[in-house]
Amino acid sequence: MAEGIKVRNCATMEVFNRQVEAFPEFRRAQASIENNINSLLYQTRSFRLREHVMIQVVVHVVYQEESQNISEEQVISQLQVLNQDFSARNRDRSKVPEVWSGLVSDSLIGFELARVGPDGMASNGITRTATTVEGFGTDDQVKDGARGGVAPWATDRYLNIWVCSLGNSILGYAQFPGGPPETDGVVVDYRAFGTNGTALEPFNLGRTTTHEVGHYLNLSHIFGEGRGSTCSDSDYVDDTPNQLGPNYQKPSFPSISCDNGPHGDMFMNYMDYVDDDSMYMFTDGQVARMNATMQGPRASLIQTEQTEGYD
Repeated sequence: MAEGIKVRNCATMEVFNRQVEAFPEFRRAQASIENNINSLLYQTRSFRLREHVMIQVVVHVVYQEESQNISEEQVISQLQVLNQDFSARNRDRSKVPEVWSGLVSDSLIGFELARVGPDGMASNGITRTATTVEGFGTDDQVKDGARGGVAPWATDRYLNIWVCSLGNSILGYAQFPGGPPETDGVVVDYRAFGTNGTALEPFNLGRTTTHEVGHYLNLSHIFGEGRGSTCSDSDYVDDTPNQLGPNYQKPSFPSISCDNGPHGDMFMNYMDYVDDDSMYMFTDGQVARMNATMQGPRASLIQTEQTEGYD
């Protein structure tokens, strides 16, 4: 993301489409995951976790210049945003239009920096790797120590987030459940991570990571999977209005497409493409889908011991 870029660009679907071509078993795993999630949602209509769960997070800071070596304070600010957004305790939730305010709910999913590394040693949940790579792309190079990045911690136990310089105006991307374990996790540009330090407007409220973690927990874009600008596309969630394509920057309510008037697109959803200060909700249906994912393909992430999150 160069300074002056004003629209969100998430490369998750680009990465997914490339991976399923290279790894046919990924497509089969996704189909199986979708069947299992649909079974859970069908049985309970709105599946919910029985208690709050905590995901251990490791943030891999990969930097070429010292300015890209973001501070621990900036990392913690991002964890605070994740915990607020996924528990519906974000202050700007009051901006949700009244017609949808009743759909906002707590996901019961929390996040904290890992206190113990995969080697059993104490950790602050942050790794730092100097690189000669000027800007990473969507080919997962940043996850490969032999190509200037750093390998993930055990992806069945930790949510791995790589923070680096991304090229081609990309803010971030994620891997859906069921993909190759050696590349599982989330990648975010260092200028769109957290709420202070190197974070730049209009992506300085931590919502890029909220959006990408939504993908990691099996949410599609609210406008569908990106197969084209068509009203027949779906995000597999019943309580999000059907919409033609992404919204950008700061739309005015209502923004109507696909005959979804009078209320129009739910552009303030975290899974659209608007600016950070214009997105502030997950729906009940999206929460049910994430909860089912935590009982299915992401179940190994659930920690049994009592932990403390970043509020």
